[in-house]
Amino acid sequence: MEQVNKAIDLLKTMVEIPSPSFEEEKVSCAVTRWIENYLKERKIEERVTLKKVKNNILLYAPFGGKQTLMMCAHLDTVAPSAEYTYSPYTLTVEENRLTGLGCNDDGASVVSMLMAFCHAVEKNENGVNLLLVLSTEEEKSGQDGMYSVISFLKNQSGQTIPYPDFAIVGEPTSLKAAVAERGLIVLDGTALGKSCHAAQDCGTNAIYVALEDIEKIKNFKFDRTSSQIGEVHVAVTQINAGTAHNVVPDKCTFVVDVRPNELYDNQEIVDMLQKEVKSTLIPRTLYHKVSATPKGHILIKAVNELGIESYISPTTSDWTRLTIPAIKIGPGESARSHKADEYIFKEEIEKGIEVYTDIIETINKLIG
Repeated sequence: MEQVNKAIDLLKTMVEIPSPSFEEEKVSCAVTRWIENYLKERKIEERVTLKKVKNNILLYAPFGGKQTLMMCAHLDTVAPSAEYTYSPYTLTVEENRLTGLGCNDDGASVVSMLMAFCHAVEKNENGVNLLLVLSTEEEKSGQDGMYSVISFLKNQSGQTIPYPDFAIVGEPTSLKAAVAERGLIVLDGTALGKSCHAAQDCGTNAIYVALEDIEKIKNFKFDRTSSQIGEVHVAVTQINAGTAHNVVPDKCTFVVDVRPNELYDNQEIVDMLQKEVKSTLIPRTLYHKVSATPKGHILIKAVNELGIESYISPTTSDWTRLTIPAIKIGPGESARSHKADEYIFKEEIEKGIEVYTDIIETINKLIG
């Protein structure tokens, strides 16, 4: 119970500091101070290397193992919904329910991972080295978040913290283990026409051009279906055009959300869709690739041994920034994320600490 109370205390600290993506300096400093005090309180500060990479927090505990397990969760949040009935920046405690911005996504994973990490350091029986990364800019895929952590780990002089071999990504998954995660491509489409007065039979209506292309995108079928991920999923999610009721627009923009499977390269998907339409399709980024961990990997073995339900995640996370095998698992529910009056239950945090601890111990046992 002491671990849970400490976790909630840290969660309170996090919720009370606004930390939207790209504005995490204050929460990063506050969490770092809290961790420093907690390590001293547990008398384990000398066993842990604490490092800041921009606003990302890294804690490394070497156990003399040949492999390093990274545990990562993110500190940043989305902006609060206008529909909040609670104060988003106050952790409201009502019996077992904790309400506040970021407590579900991703505060519960952050505090649960930290407690499990410190428990492993106190036991000092690990066969695998542990690296805890509390990242930033995750919600908006910023370059100073996990990307900068990866760059630091790859390029540091002296290699004081080893590059990890595999990872547990903390996100609200109802403590089910995502063993694969769909990628993401966001396309900005632009259809061009020729402007004229709406009363005249002239010009080319860019909206009609866009509608024809949207219909083609809707009906386009990708032949390769993954046994693990399924089909490539495509949806047009935004459209915008026009300046006045009596002017035929010469430009219409729209947005396409694409969720790839591992059988296509992201650029290949963009090229295939572009060939089908007159509009120009520009990807915002091609970095968000499909992530899938091989069935025989030690992470999958650990999940199976513990009887944890596995699934394929339709949402993206810091996993897309990693090039190592991983699973995604954490307390809370994905459906609560980014909604008003976001909440987590105390027992979910308690179970999160237990599950992360069990996974670490099972990996140690499997390593032998």
